[in-house]
Amino acid sequence: MREDRQRLDKWLWFARFARTRSAAVRLVEEGHVRLAGRRLLNPAHGLKPGDVLTLALPHATLVVRLVAFAERRGSYEQAQALYEVLEGPGRGDASLAPFDPTG
Repeated sequence: MREDRQRLDKWLWFARFARTRSAAVRLVEEGHVRLAGRRLLNPAHGLKPGDVLTLALPHATLVVRLVAFAERRGSYEQAQALYEVLEGPGRGDASLAPFDPTG
């Protein structure tokens, strides 16, 4: 793969959208990832900075812009530097908070 590209499955794993690389492959093969609105089914698809991905994750749907690549899977903070959230639940989103019937 060219230096200005990174495999989709590796990037999803490095960015911590999947717990394992094989889970990232399944996410793609099951049709849960779109690039610029087009469904991707090839985990080896090459991504480049600026690509916009829509991720249909189990608990949320996110739209993110790829900002950077990684050499390896790092911490949560390092993973957050790889993308910019354009749409979807933000940190502390009320819709994801546990329901409290007392108010």
